[in-house]
This record gives sequence, structure tokens and C-alpha cells, in this order.
Amino acid sequence: MLAAARRFHSPQSVTRVIHILEELCSSPEPVSLADICRALEAPKSSTAALLRGLVLANFVVASEGMYRLGPGAFGLGSALLEARRRLHSSDLIRDGMRRLAQRSGETVLFAVRDSGADTLTYIEVIESHNTLRFASSLGDRRPLYCTAGGRAMLAAATPEELKHYLAHLVPRRWTTSTETDKRRLARAIAAARVSRSALARSRAVASRRAPSDGRASSGTATDVASAMTAMTASISTSVKPASDSACRRTLIAARGR
Repeated sequence: MLAAARRFHSPQSVTRVIHILEELCSSPEPVSLADICRALEAPKSSTAALLRGLVLANFVVASEGMYRLGPGAFGLGSALLEARRRLHSSDLIRDGMRRLAQRSGETVLFAVRDSGADTLTYIEVIESHNTLRFASSLGDRRPLYCTAGGRAMLAAATPEELKHYLAHLVPRRWTTSTETDKRRLARAIAAARVSRSALARSRAVASRRAPSDGRASSGTATDVASAMTAMTASISTSVKPASDSACRRTLIAARGR
């Protein structure tokens, strides 16, 4: 009994709990114990025990052998987003975003690259007042290759980092205009490095929300990420050192057409 308790509270168990929550986050449907174990490459006995603990803590809801995120997980997510906002979003950044929004009349987003992942997360949003506009929620996560912010981050990466990223990338066509050709993506990233700005276009799909499309729009949404060095260099993407790849930042001005 004591040995089992020690295994439950081991560092490996803590890591496995995090991976369970990540697996549930990534699935649009409830997930079975077998699928969770397969994804984590973990034994059913210990995984089931961890799931029981998460159910008791209200982080996971179990129903007919299937598991989904519970209210506790969403509450923690909101708290983490608020903590992240306080950590990353200084008055300087907010001031720069407000000025950019005023000058462009468009939505402005501030994103950071997720550590150890090929995605970015929007941690600040100032939405345009235009009737037809680009809209994204705080905490939304997007792939790097099909967003202007992600391409700006990739443009700031070292050649070795970019080569590794493209070699392992399996691009998904989110919309009819999502670029999935790796050679063209490489050229777009190279152009962003030269121009110090990145551009991505995506046509909205009526039945689902694409990574960079406009909310409540059936037209074309364009998001433009720029170094914005003339406005405030301290919050630009391209001037960040390549070694800061785990938390590289970008400002994005986005417009809906």
C-alpha cells in the first residue's frame, strides 16, 4: 500500500497528470482510458488511478468509461491565463498595442511561442471596433506555420532551428488557402526575415473556425506581424535574440476583409 502511494505521488506521476490533461485538452471529444494510455504509453492501472484522483478533484469528468475536462480544469486555466497576462504584459506592451490599434484601426494581438511546442498563444488582445474585424480570444493557441505571428517567430529562429522545424512539420490545411507546401513556407519565412514583417492570408470556412480566420466573416482575414521597431523596439519580434526561442514574442495587427 505504501509503495503504491509513493508511486502515485512520484515526480513521474505529476508529469503523467499534466500529460493526461494535455491529452484531454487536445481532443474535441471525450477520450477513453485505452486511448489515453496509448497516447501516454502508460500502463492502465496507474493511469486509471490518476484519473480517479482528477475526477475527485473535479478536474476531469467521467461518464460511461469516457473522460473529458471538468470545471476545475477550466478554472485553473483561467487563473493561469491571468497569471500569464500579469507576467508578460507590461504597461509598455499595452501602450504599444493601443497606439498600434489606433494607427491601424485594426485588431492587435500579442503572442508568445509556447515552450517546447510548435505553436503560439495570444496573451493580449485589443480588438478593432470595425463591424467586420479579425477576432481571437485570449489564450487561443495557433500553429506557427500558418499565422503571421508564427512566421515572424520562425524568421527570428536560427537556420538550424528553422531546418529542424520544417523537417518535422506535417502541415494541415485548415482552410482552402492555408499554405502547406514546405518550400513556399520556407520562402515566406525567408522573406519575413528580410522585410522584418510577415503576412498570412486565410479564407474563412463557414462550418469551423480556422487558426487565423475572422470571426463572423465569410470573406478573407489577413493578419500581419511586424517588428514595429519605429514604434517600440522593446516589444518587437525580430530583434529578439535567437537563443530566446522558448518565449519569443510578436505583435500582430490583424484585419478582416
